Amino acid sequence: MSLSLILITGVILSIIFHFIGVYAGAKKFVWIAIILLWAGSINIAMSEVKPSAYKYIDKIKGKYEATDKLIQSALPEISVYELVQIKRSFNEEKKKARK
Repeated sequence: MSLSLILITGVILSIIFHFIGVYAGAKKFVWIAIILLWAGSINIAMSEVKPSAYKYIDKIKGKYEATDKLIQSALPEISVYELVQIKRSFNEEKKKARK
């Protein structure tokens, strides 16, 4: 899943929650909830991965050049979003190699 798709989905959900808040008369509460949801989502996406993820990265390192470039650019601390991109790149390269 790409970052742009995640952002578009988040914006659409924020707009929907806003209109629900306007209809229910709870605008301030809904905006506080939206801000907390966005802050939590950004915090999770930018947080560092668990040690088991580094073991997985060591396992796939050296198999495909494009994936290795992503790994090198993400090191020394890999975020959750970077790990998702590395996995996606690895899976795409794996599919290309099978064909």
